[in-house]
Amino acid sequence: MFRLLILFTLVPFVELILLLWLSDRTSWLFTLGLIFFTGILGAALARAQGWRTWLRLQQEMRSGRVPAVALMDGAMILVAGALLVTPGILTDAVGFALLTPPFRAAIRHLLVHRLKERVHFHATYASRAGSTQFHGQPGSHTSAHDDEVIDVQVVEPPNGKSST
Repeated sequence: MFRLLILFTLVPFVELILLLWLSDRTSWLFTLGLIFFTGILGAALARAQGWRTWLRLQQEMRSGRVPAVALMDGAMILVAGALLVTPGILTDAVGFALLTPPFRAAIRHLLVHRLKERVHFHATYASRAGSTQFHGQPGSHTSAHDDEVIDVQVVEPPNGKSST
């Protein structure tokens, strides 16, 4: 929560300082034109890349693959579009960077690495016959008590009513 508070107070303050500095170095008309130009250009680029990502997502889903990369790219393009329509120099720089595929790939790599550190997955599936089983990756247990397996079978009483 504290990080969000800092983000929502510090970023606009830095943006204001940068815009005032730019307007002092050039003119207020140039600064205003730059804000409109980057907003329009950014929205157009985000729309074009978003459309390509949408098509890639559909193609991956039709071929039966999980579209994880396309979904992450789509989320980053959405964030880039929001940053680019927000007036400011710093947000425009980050927004344009997110629209470049190499930068997105680097950010995606960092996000995946961070998620792997924080999220642990363990799943078990067994069919009725008990022949099909799936276990998550070794060492990916969620707690120290995952070694204890309790096998439970639900049995309906003969009258069809459960007793609670």
